[in-house]
Amino acid sequence: MKIRADIVAGLAVSGLMLPEAVAYAAIAGVAPGHAILAAIIGTLAYALAGRSRFAVVSATSSSAAILAASLATLPGGEGVRALFLIMAVAFAGLLFLLAWLFRLGGLTGFISHPVLRGFAFGLAITICVKQLPVLTGIPAPGGSLFHTGFAVARALPDWHLTSLAVGLVALAALLALRRWPGMPGALIVLVSGVAASGLLDLGAHGVATVGRIVLMPGATPMPAFSLALVLETAQLAVPLALILLAESWGTMRALALRHGDLLDPGRELRALGLANLAASLVQGMPVGAGLSASAANEAAGAQSRLAGAVAALALGALVLFAMPLVALLPQPVLAAVVIAALTHALDPRPISRLWALDRDQYIALAAALGVLLLGVLDGMLCAILLSLAALVQRFGNARLARLGRLGASHDFVDADRHPDAQVPAGIAIWRPAAPLFFANAERMFAEIARRTLAEPGTRAVVISLEESSDIDSTALDALLDFDRAMTAKGFALHYARVHDRVRDLLHAAGADALVERSDYSVADAVARLENP
Repeated sequence: MKIRADIVAGLAVSGLMLPEAVAYAAIAGVAPGHAILAAIIGTLAYALAGRSRFAVVSATSSSAAILAASLATLPGGEGVRALFLIMAVAFAGLLFLLAWLFRLGGLTGFISHPVLRGFAFGLAITICVKQLPVLTGIPAPGGSLFHTGFAVARALPDWHLTSLAVGLVALAALLALRRWPGMPGALIVLVSGVAASGLLDLGAHGVATVGRIVLMPGATPMPAFSLALVLETAQLAVPLALILLAESWGTMRALALRHGDLLDPGRELRALGLANLAASLVQGMPVGAGLSASAANEAAGAQSRLAGAVAALALGALVLFAMPLVALLPQPVLAAVVIAALTHALDPRPISRLWALDRDQYIALAAALGVLLLGVLDGMLCAILLSLAALVQRFGNARLARLGRLGASHDFVDADRHPDAQVPAGIAIWRPAAPLFFANAERMFAEIARRTLAEPGTRAVVISLEESSDIDSTALDALLDFDRAMTAKGFALHYARVHDRVRDLLHAAGADALVERSDYSVADAVARLENP
């Protein structure tokens, strides 16, 4: 039964992979064969090396948009573009493999969820606006997102109404068919679009069609080796790999959690690296686990990675044996498939939830505006910087808590949040609410000194370092300077919840006396001060 379910799911998903591949190739500005081959090879490679039973590894909307922005900056002809495509995909694959080799599975959380949601929201708007010329049947204008929107609005009298009607009917059908998750909506719309194009001769009525698809790219003369091109490609491969990683891991993790499946980040890094290297061998586009195809695989009832392999083989058979029919597919139907696939990213609820929580909403909004105002590539880099800035801001401005004892217990809690907590007489107990590191250590210790000196009658200080499992050299120097300064002023200092790695560092720095005044609990440190 599982094999049968995988075969049915794979056949259903192949009907979505074809129009998505053609549409994403159009977004990237490359021939459809680059996306189709990438989908076939990438999904097969992942089925052999990956773990997620739902992941369909093919070209994605975000990677296509980043690739388009990268290709737009290249001087030269088709040879340069072809070489850049091969090298960019290969570099992205190598970055995944290096991350796996050096056990950098933690990179899966490198971009925070608010930043990723804002980036996805802005990217979805960008791609949907870029589909409007196809949907309305007018020549695609170049330029920015706003230039495209204004050009489409100005060309209102020239809109091709038949193309618009075909696209809107396809979009309405795709959205309506979502009410039945087990039904292959994209395949139904794809077949219906081909049938309508043949029966009604839509091409003769001015509706643009896909036309003949060349599966294997022709032999394009490659330019001579250029170190400058290699360096530029390597530089642009970093944001490409990051967005593929963020999008793929987010998709895999969400689907795995929904079904209680276990994933290994290291194995997924290796699988994505091998999939992209395989795609580069056939001049394919960069590949990752896109949400629309993977969610469709889940909805179709996939039970194992066999479903992805079946989908890849079915896609290959489809383009090999049904190529004349695929050529009849109306391009407005492709635009509708892209827009329908991105409707989940256009849902404002994940971002509005951040406003309700009053957490990270401005970061998500800034990430979305970065994509809309700066473009996809610069917007991606802006999103990465926002993730780092949010991390530094949160840790750099961490709160300092004053601790007190709960009753006669050994528990010490934030006295401001627990009015019943008793602060020991003459002893100030402080706890930084974030790990100490170069951006916050000096400020935190200065704040402890200021608040301690402002309290008359305080003769001893306990600092709980429970949040700092390790510290850097800047934080170490700040700690030693603080200890010397406060000891010189006559205070007795003890440290609590000091982790072994911090103790090792203090020993290496020659601060053995400070280690002797360190305890594993706040209660022990207070007891030593109360009973010297």
